[in-house]
Amino acid sequence: MFTGIVEEKGKIESIKQTNHALQLKIAAGKVTEDVSVGDSISVNGVCLTVTNYDANWFTVDVIPETFRGSSLSRLSSQSVVNLERAMHANGRFGGHFVSGHVDAIGTIERTWIEDNAKYYYIAVKDTRYITMKGSVSVDGTSLTVFGVDDHGFTISLIPETQKATILGEKNRGDIVNVEYDMLAKYMERLLQNSGKQSSGLTEEKLKQYGF
Repeated sequence: MFTGIVEEKGKIESIKQTNHALQLKIAAGKVTEDVSVGDSISVNGVCLTVTNYDANWFTVDVIPETFRGSSLSRLSSQSVVNLERAMHANGRFGGHFVSGHVDAIGTIERTWIEDNAKYYYIAVKDTRYITMKGSVSVDGTSLTVFGVDDHGFTISLIPETQKATILGEKNRGDIVNVEYDMLAKYMERLLQNSGKQSSGLTEEKLKQYGF
């Protein structure tokens, strides 16, 4: 589990590819401070398992399902990536619940600047889990939705996020990993099952309790 608060930007040192599988060696400093083999690290919003490490790098494997379902297949040597370690149970929770399981690959269709904020309109195939002022993870970064329609959604980056993540360098035509708010997905599943089970959970009851 992650929070969507990027800890540092790492750099791809090397990539080994076999068909639709990858082994990535990523240069980093902060996320390797207390790392162990088997730990989870979010790489551009994708939860990956550490297979080897040193003080200044770590390696992860990308399986075919992740290769096909995320933007990691577009990485090359020297690509910069967002990194976050899995959250501690007693840690401060600054973003929102992020699982590291990518739901969609989005395409940046428009960008614009307003005062100190950089805005992006990101096109995705499905926006049913996205709501105005709700949360969304883009390349592993927890962000607030400032607009949504049937074809995509709008996010805004404060100067710190522009500097601390790779999103600040993204432009029109770039692709990003998108993870929808897991609470919205679970809520839909509960509503779908409410008619099949005698749980008493209905849309009206959820509204009554503020959902």
